[in-house]
Amino acid sequence: MKGSGGGNGTNEEPFRLRGHRPAHGEPVLDRAFRLLACFGPETPVLSLTALAARSDLPKATALRIARQLAEQGALERTASGHYTIGLRLLEIASVAPRGHGLRAIALPYLQDLWHATRQHVQLVVREGMEGILVERLSARDAQRVMYRVGGRLPLHATAPGLVLLAFAPTQVQEDFLDADRPTDDARLNPTADSLRPRLATVRRDRYAVFSRPQWDVSMTGVAAPILDRHHTTIAALSVITPSEQSRPTVHIPAVVAVARAITRAMATEPVGALL
Repeated sequence: MKGSGGGNGTNEEPFRLRGHRPAHGEPVLDRAFRLLACFGPETPVLSLTALAARSDLPKATALRIARQLAEQGALERTASGHYTIGLRLLEIASVAPRGHGLRAIALPYLQDLWHATRQHVQLVVREGMEGILVERLSARDAQRVMYRVGGRLPLHATAPGLVLLAFAPTQVQEDFLDADRPTDDARLNPTADSLRPRLATVRRDRYAVFSRPQWDVSMTGVAAPILDRHHTTIAALSVITPSEQSRPTVHIPAVVAVARAITRAMATEPVGALL
């Protein structure tokens, strides 16, 4: 599975094209997104030289596109002349139905679950072969976790990812299972033969539990599916807690119940609310 760089909350390098010249006939829009993808949690501010290098674009091309993006508010210039993401992108992203729309409906329920657990409560949707974290509520003293809002999560190595993969269309599952993944850790990178029965168990139980190391502590996630009015899984709700602090499985009933409550709320929303 590809690395989710450029804005995923991990330390992986962003996706780069080979060479230093744009592909023949490559649309300007594609190059603009290559520039925008250079920014991430570890690189919120970049010089023009860094932008050109990270996007593998000629410096003159990077400058021209960066100026155009700045004129539209997608980028902003700092006092030192460097570039950073502009508020215009936040304004546009705020109306994304699967992000803000879903979040607006789910947030009151997420808050109730957060107050009850005092842990990390996450709302995740699937985008292609990865999950995207669209909301996270965290207690002040909760253990630090890897993923930030807007970051990408592996489908096979997180509880919400397993839920989203288990209830994804069959072709999506087959494509994912057929894809090459690292195998250094059989638990975090399972084979297709070991992942198939696990997904079947998630579909049967309608929840997933997954533990993985995060820095110096093991964290366990419990997740359940959220459905739309057409009974299609559109998101996963999860609670993440330190594996040794308590029994994470005690959160299963609450996570399942709140996910069902959000599902019921989704069914009562106007048809256009999430379109």
